[in-house]
Order: sequence, then structure tokens, then C-alpha cells
Amino acid sequence: MTESETAGHGYDVIVIGAGPVGENVADRTVRGGLRTLIVEKELVGGECSYWACIPSKALLRSGAALRAVRAVPGAREAAEGELDVAAVLRRRDSYVSDWSDEGQVEWLSGAGIDLVRGHGRITGEREVTVGDTRYTARVAVVVATGSAALLPDIPGLGDAAPWTSREATAVKRVPESLTIIGGGVVAVEIATAYTDLGAQVTLVARSRVLGGFEEFAGEAVTEALRSRGATVITGASPSNVVRDDAGRVSVTLDDGRVLESAELLVATGRVPRTDDIGLETVGLEAGAWIDVDDTMLVRGSDWLYAAGDVNHRALLTHQGKYQARAAGDAIAARAAGRTLDDGPWGTHVATADLSAVPQLVYSDPEVAAVGVTSVEAERRGLRVRTVDVPIGNVSGASLHAEGYEGTARMVVDEDRGVVVGFTMAGPDVGELLHAATIAVVGEVPVSRLWHAVPAFPTMSELWLRLLEGYGRPDSTN
Repeated sequence: MTESETAGHGYDVIVIGAGPVGENVADRTVRGGLRTLIVEKELVGGECSYWACIPSKALLRSGAALRAVRAVPGAREAAEGELDVAAVLRRRDSYVSDWSDEGQVEWLSGAGIDLVRGHGRITGEREVTVGDTRYTARVAVVVATGSAALLPDIPGLGDAAPWTSREATAVKRVPESLTIIGGGVVAVEIATAYTDLGAQVTLVARSRVLGGFEEFAGEAVTEALRSRGATVITGASPSNVVRDDAGRVSVTLDDGRVLESAELLVATGRVPRTDDIGLETVGLEAGAWIDVDDTMLVRGSDWLYAAGDVNHRALLTHQGKYQARAAGDAIAARAAGRTLDDGPWGTHVATADLSAVPQLVYSDPEVAAVGVTSVEAERRGLRVRTVDVPIGNVSGASLHAEGYEGTARMVVDEDRGVVVGFTMAGPDVGELLHAATIAVVGEVPVSRLWHAVPAFPTMSELWLRLLEGYGRPDSTN
């Protein structure tokens, strides 16, 4: 027995980071009979609960609901006036519990998970130190510290006090104007929300908007933002940033244009929160992404795991929670000496990270995708065929919103006859995403999908239109 254990600081598992990923790891290891400690230096619940997923969607929902009402005759006549910005912010505050984690702490206690507040650092094999106290883990240590916003190397940016997603989602007063550097998911969601809230938004993207998605999706979002008064500049990069004595920000682009606004948001990517957690004490690089196998075990280790953003497999909360469940169950199984179910799609692996990640962008219009894009499929050497359908041609969509505009694309692996990618852009397509996810993950043959009959008249009839476009296996068309 170690000194730490005799002092009452010994555990089976120690998890560094109490966001959704860390919470799920701890929940699974406790359910597996392992005494578990979770360490958190900020709020229990993490980035997603207080500065990302939850507050951003709360800010976005009011504008989306108003647009939905105005798209239906009979209802639009009842929707007068604009958004009540103060009410939107109050609703956001309620969803983040006014940045109190009391409820989350109560959940930890009820789940039988011990909590220590403070900055946790790995100080040796199976050892984590918080402040002056050393804790040991008999079985495993799990790093679930997430990621932070990347601040690019732009002259003057650091001195200009730019916003990251944290400041944008926690705002107390909406600025009259906002410049956004970046064209990814965070950039377009904040652009959508702040346009709804009355700010004059300018978005600057180095290439195209939503570059990781099918091209038509980014084009639809770009067109919608511009139609609602936002300025979208693509193919440009900032060369200099200055905040003047009055507090206004000037961004000079590489083509000489100067953009002025009250605030500046940088949304150009993420970096791992691994710079000061002691990775160097166990032979890993501080500040780097952590390489893991499909059970989230750090390669070359038999006790260190990393789940969520820090392993750079899929920087999405739902994928991190999925990884956490696999890792927690794998830790418990190994501790009990049980054989792991670690083949593809097994209980103890996160296979979906590799080719079946669902993503939803809460922009206007919404963008929902799972699997690979047509470009990525070809890059992987797959022989694919794509089918596109205007979603507005589906009866359920035209009933859902007057003049519904949207596109759905199905990417089929011709050699296996299964769907490997699916993308939709249109109002409320997020609720259709899980059906596509099941088709991709389940590798359901296209021939069998013909027998999954969509109810009439729902938007899900787009599946029938896509299959008709693809053609039945016995069809001569």
C-alpha cells in the first residue's frame, strides 16, 4: 500500500476533467465497481454545458423558432415584431444555471463519484497531484480535459482582446457589430445567432464556409447569411488587427480591405488542453493531442487513457461521450480480468469515430451530416455514386414550411451497396439525422432501405425520393 493510499487518497480510477466526457467515463467505471475520483478546476459540466453547446443553442433557438413561424401562412400573421434580446439572454442564463454547477455536483454525488476541485497534473505512473495532495489510481488515469480555442498568429491579435466562443456565448450585451474570423461550425452558428439578435455581422473565411461539409451546404448557409444582412467574405485572411482607444476593432485583410466593428470573434479551430497536465512526466508531449487506440488507451501505456477532444478523433460532445462510455467499460473490464469486446463495433471501442460521425450545424439553414462527403469518399478510394434531392419536393417539407428550400445528398458505396455518407441542408433537418446515422452505422443495404417505408406526409419521405433517384436493384432504369 502506498503512502497516498494510507492517507486515504487511493482510488481505482482518476479522471482529470469533469465535462460531459469525464462525467461519462466516471459514471461507467463506478457502475463497473471501481472507486472513482474526478478532478475539475472550473465548473463541473465543462465547456459544453456553460460556454459551448448549451448556451449557443439557447441563443440560436429563438431566432430559428421565429423564422419557422414566419414560414407558415396563418402563423406568420401572428408573429409581429422582432426578438426580445433581453428575454433571449435570460433564457440562455437559465440553461447554464447562471454559471452555477451546483446541480452537476449533486449528480456526481448521487452517482457515487468523488470530486476534487483544483488543477490536476499527472506526476508519475498512476499518480495525479492536485495542489499539495497526491492521489493514486490502482487501475487507470483518464485525461478528459477537452480543448480550447486556437488563436492564430496574426499581428496585433493578442493585444486586441478578441472574443473566443466563450465570450460570444456568455455575452451580457449584444454589440452593434461583430467581425468573425473563421468559416467553420462555431463561426457560422455565432454569425447566425448574432444576426438574429440584431448585430451587424461580418464573417471572414480563409477558403469557403463550412469547408468540411458538402459544398452545397456551405453555399446555402452563405446565401442565407447574406440575405439577412450579414457580410460574408471568402478567400481572404486577416493580416493585422488593432483595437483603438475607443474600444473598436479594425481588421486588415490580405487584400488591403479594412473591417471595423465593436467586437471581434476568433473561431479558427481548437487546441488540446494538455499543456500543463504533466504529460511530460510519462513520456508524452505537453500541449499535444494524445494518440489512443480504439478503447481510448494511450498507445504504449497500460494505465493512461484519453477521451474526448484531447485525442483529436472527433471534436464533438456526443462523440466524446460515446468514447467515454467505451473507455469506462473497457477500464472496468480490464480491471476485472474480462476479455474485451474490442473488434470493430464492439462494446469497448469507438468505431464510429472513424467513418460514421453525425454532425449538426445550427445555422440558417441547418446542416446535418453523417459519414463521409463525396470528396472524402473518393479520396479514400471508394467507388461511390451520389444522389441529390431537393427536399422541398417532398410533401412533408412543403407542408412544414412555405417555399421550403433545401438539399439532401446520399453517398453510396457501389461495391458494397450501402450508404456511407449523407448530408442535408434545410430548415429543421437535424431531426432527420439519426435515421441517416443508423443507415451508415448499420451498413444497411440500399436494397433493404426500400422496405423502410417513410410515413406520409413527413419530411422523411426524402429517403424515398433519394432511393428512387438511385434506382431499385432490379430496376431497368
